[in-house]
Amino acid sequence: MATPTLVKGSRSTRSTIALKLLMAVTGLIFIGYVLLHMYGNLKAFSGHDAFNEYAHHLRTFGEPMLPHEGLLWIIRVVLLVSVILHVYAAVMLWRRAQKARTVKYVVKKHTGAIFASRLMRWGGVTLLLFVIWHLLNFTVGKVNVKTGETGDAAGDPFNLLVDSFDTWWLTLIYLVAMAMLGAHLHHGIWSAAQTLGFAGNAQARWFWRKVAFTTALVITVGFALVPVSVLVGIIEK
Repeated sequence: MATPTLVKGSRSTRSTIALKLLMAVTGLIFIGYVLLHMYGNLKAFSGHDAFNEYAHHLRTFGEPMLPHEGLLWIIRVVLLVSVILHVYAAVMLWRRAQKARTVKYVVKKHTGAIFASRLMRWGGVTLLLFVIWHLLNFTVGKVNVKTGETGDAAGDPFNLLVDSFDTWWLTLIYLVAMAMLGAHLHHGIWSAAQTLGFAGNAQARWFWRKVAFTTALVITVGFALVPVSVLVGIIEK
């Protein structure tokens, strides 16, 4: 018969695995979203009309079965729930790790694992703050930092995008956030592969490390192309 301590430890282990699975699944949802979002951003290279047509199509997709902007609201709700669950799981895992570290090390060893863990934690906070600003800039408030106008007066989607990234400091913030996103994805995809049991042998580990690096690189560069192109004059109104 199992002792109470063993039972408690077993439950704690199962709970920790469940939290890691929750982080992995919600992380996969984010990856799917950012890939689609990146594809949409790259439409800017097709010009003003093509980009605005894409933006309009997102709002009318599924009509009349879905109401106007119905798809967007479904995506927003799914993302919001995923963010809440992802942050909850991250906080709970961090708290458990802190409680498990009952003895403080006299000399702290700054290993790669510790650095990656810190980068994931602070990178996640940075990305959360950036997403809030990004929504205010392009979706909720529609703030045109170049003209100072808001709402519909801030311009149509393409012109708002160009005016925003034509401002050097805003582009710099965006590029820093994308670099943090790339680092977060690189570590997150690899961790998810381990959690989901996809990296059980040397060949699988090699494969998933390559997948993590390639995915992070493609997304980081893909998101950086538009703001840099605007700043140097390749994309313009």
